[in-house]
Amino acid sequence: MEYRNLGASGLKVPVLSFGAGTFGGSGPLFSHWGTTDVEEARRLVDICLEAGVTLFDTADVYSNGASEEVLGEAIKGRRDAVLISTKAGLPTGDGPNDWGSSRSRLIASVEAALKRLGTDYIDIFQLHAFDASTPVEEVVSTLDRLVADGKLRYIGVSNFSGWQIMKSLAAAEKHGWTRYVANQVYYSLVGRDYEWDLMPLGKDQGLGALVWSPLGWGRLTGKLGRGKSLPQGSRLHETAGFGPPVDDELLYRVVDALEQVATEAGKTVPQVAINWLIQRPTVSSVIIGARNEEQLHQNLGAVGWSLTKEQIEKLDAASAVTAPYPHFPYRRQEGFARLNPPLAG
Repeated sequence: MEYRNLGASGLKVPVLSFGAGTFGGSGPLFSHWGTTDVEEARRLVDICLEAGVTLFDTADVYSNGASEEVLGEAIKGRRDAVLISTKAGLPTGDGPNDWGSSRSRLIASVEAALKRLGTDYIDIFQLHAFDASTPVEEVVSTLDRLVADGKLRYIGVSNFSGWQIMKSLAAAEKHGWTRYVANQVYYSLVGRDYEWDLMPLGKDQGLGALVWSPLGWGRLTGKLGRGKSLPQGSRLHETAGFGPPVDDELLYRVVDALEQVATEAGKTVPQVAINWLIQRPTVSSVIIGARNEEQLHQNLGAVGWSLTKEQIEKLDAASAVTAPYPHFPYRRQEGFARLNPPLAG
């Protein structure tokens, strides 16, 4: 397993991490992701640790806290061997203080997460969404205090726009507060929006990407493609509306290229899709999920080898879309690109 610094921090994280969204599954979304109980979770954690996957990601909204509880039980007795990443900020109830990133909510959310996880500190804590109703100074100062208290080690964000991140970093810089070092983002061969603004920002400001849904919300498993209907047992029948949309023609084009490269490399379609992400700029770790041991072993096969330059170019070309303004001149015109060359093709 390869380990990389998380952004500009000194924390080393594995290039593959495990997403515990399948743990304790309940509700209209997470019950379709998986319903892994504590015994099954322990076995999946065993396999991860044997392979060098030491980072486990969860959130308070995953199955109403059950994911954190199952993860906490699964790592009991080996806390020092793992890194825990969790998130808060999305609504967990109907009360006026059951959502957002106010000082009151953040302190309560961290305390509740620590209890569910059975630990006294969280390695990486991320805001799950930007809270426009709370001043960034209140948010960042509260996180800084929680770091100073030893309850959080590193902090980051997820699902923020570029200006929202920069506003928060500016406040931290001005007051000497702890800076964000992680950005948990959606990024895949059928969803490359991260490259427009957030990737250059991450490079410039030292934020390492923790990539969620690397298989395009389950579309890059090899089961979908041109001329293939959605399998009857696919979770996409129930969950597609929750995830990022994908244009059908883009999906078919990407899957065609993935299948060609997978045959050349002697790998599976998911392994190729994940390996492509590992080689992208600013990516610190790719979060893989698994409902069973077979899926986990297959996803772990995405490391220990590298796509060739020609294979990467084939995948880049198949997944390319027209860049939005103001980015397209820098990708179409040599004069613009000379001034500000894109980080990724």
